[in-house]
Amino acid sequence: MLGIMGATLVLSLREIMRHKLRSFLTTLGIIIGVAAVITMVTLGRGVTASIQEEISSLGSNVYIIFPIRTDRGPPRPFDEADVEAVERQIAGVEVAAGVASASATAFHNGQNWTTSVEGVSNDFLTAQSIAVTDGRSFTAAEESSGQNVCLIGPKVREAIFVPDTSPLGETMRLDGVSCTVVGVLEERGQGGGGADDDNTVMMPLKTVQRRFTGSDDIQYFVVKYSASYSSAAIQKSLIDLLRERRLLQDGADNDFNIIDTAQVNQALGAATGALTAMVAVIAGISLLVGGIGIMNIMLVSVTERTREIGIRLAIGALAKEVQLQFLTEAVVLCALGGLIGIALAFGLSVSLAGLIEVPFVFDPAINILSFLFSALMGIVFGYYPARRAARLDPIDALRHE
Repeated sequence: MLGIMGATLVLSLREIMRHKLRSFLTTLGIIIGVAAVITMVTLGRGVTASIQEEISSLGSNVYIIFPIRTDRGPPRPFDEADVEAVERQIAGVEVAAGVASASATAFHNGQNWTTSVEGVSNDFLTAQSIAVTDGRSFTAAEESSGQNVCLIGPKVREAIFVPDTSPLGETMRLDGVSCTVVGVLEERGQGGGGADDDNTVMMPLKTVQRRFTGSDDIQYFVVKYSASYSSAAIQKSLIDLLRERRLLQDGADNDFNIIDTAQVNQALGAATGALTAMVAVIAGISLLVGGIGIMNIMLVSVTERTREIGIRLAIGALAKEVQLQFLTEAVVLCALGGLIGIALAFGLSVSLAGLIEVPFVFDPAINILSFLFSALMGIVFGYYPARRAARLDPIDALRHE
């Protein structure tokens, strides 16, 4: 049996090589289909990974609460008492941290750079999973007294500090406020709302309120909660508490909004996955078109080789052997098209991932499945021409011109 299969495979490859251009054009639909499916799925996974990375920069199991405009007027800011009440009174809340921010121009070493100044606490760094890669975070004394110390983002360091030297201990100015650099933040990339999280300077909350915003207002705050608690229950308690503190009457709309990073991550992942699947299905249609092309060419091949088939049948070849040869040719054509499509998809995926700036996520499963599916297409669309060749009458086939 193995001998028959080996001989059949050799004959099939020989026939394919006799018509190189026709064989290539025949497999073009399979090549394009496989390449399109794999490329779309790979890019979809890259986009999903990129979105999840951005969401994870906000922290896991984190609520972001910010005031919004209502028909009663402009957004009402929070205050530190609101943040403390949330942390003390709601079960499951690990930390709550307020933020006050402003834009400023940073000056150092004769250079200036436009950046954002964020007033935060160490709890904010914990909630958002922000690491300090060089130096340290704030001390308790620096936070409580509002000292002029700061943590700088990578882009600020690159823009106004001397390359390859440590900025720790250096003094810089933010507008008219001097501060001492005590740490450098990790690289985080683009954050929510399109803001560049690497182009920021963080100072103690009280410092920013006193020196930049001129008020005790909290522009927004973050709440990190325990994964062992129900997110829905915590969110309900959070809404009830804030409505009570902001004196909202029954029936009045909330004048604040709550973003749950876990829900956002799940929703975006599901939406991206559905979009990727839809595009992959559309691209898969070209595989069907390619399969029809395979059937068409195999029928032409049967017609061209009718006399050859008649000779084989006349000298003792079995009908199932003729059928196996033509079926093998169809499978080999589709399999070769699948392999070329996989190679093409790899190059396209790497290039396009770099072009749209998303990570390249190689998925062996989709590549293997695409190859197996292309081989299956050879069986499905090659069966009828192979069956037709096997059913030819030897005498009629020998008379064929």
